[in-house]
Amino acid sequence: MKRLLILDGSIHTDAYKPVEHWTRHVGETPTDAVHLPSGEALPEVDRYTHLLVTGSEASIVEHQPWFDVEAKAVREARDRGLSILGSCFGHQMLIYALSGESFVGTSATPEIDWIALTRLASDPILEGFPDPCHCFASHFDEVVSPEPPWKVLASSENCAVQAMRYGELPIWGIQAHPEIDPDDARVILEQFPEKMPERAHLILPALGKEPRDDDVAGILTRNFLASGTG
Repeated sequence: MKRLLILDGSIHTDAYKPVEHWTRHVGETPTDAVHLPSGEALPEVDRYTHLLVTGSEASIVEHQPWFDVEAKAVREARDRGLSILGSCFGHQMLIYALSGESFVGTSATPEIDWIALTRLASDPILEGFPDPCHCFASHFDEVVSPEPPWKVLASSENCAVQAMRYGELPIWGIQAHPEIDPDDARVILEQFPEKMPERAHLILPALGKEPRDDDVAGILTRNFLASGTG
């Protein structure tokens, strides 16, 4: 039986609610969530078939103690054969945990906008996506020059690694936020300039943009949950 564990990395939990964003798409799959920044204890990873690593307002290049807890959980999940999906910070955390911190860095051009993902390779995780695929993105860091076994599956105009897979294992990262719909994106964009004033000049312009969202969160989640042996 499939069972999902979500590692929640949210910092400003009144505005950014990744567990809520994702669980609306998991159907009847039993799901537990752990909020790592607040120090919640991890359950045994081998109780689960699938692991989802959410985004975070934290920067992957500015180390915090809970990063070590999350990285260890990712490595254990890989070793135990779980299917793993990382989104945004979670996407970066996968390569941080499995290949090392040298493969993440500050974005030359942060993406806070609705962007177009262009597919570079066929893969089951992207099955059913339009090409290009439009969705919300909000990141200041990114994956840099991944090496084998990582395979790059998609890119965008300002980010070379928008989606990737760890060899042939059911382990995927996606830099964008397809799980954040236009209404949720507006909540985030309206609140974050006050919460992150040093980045307000990068966040505020997106409020004037017309959302363009291909609504693939459900497809992505179904593809992910269909993977693996659970």
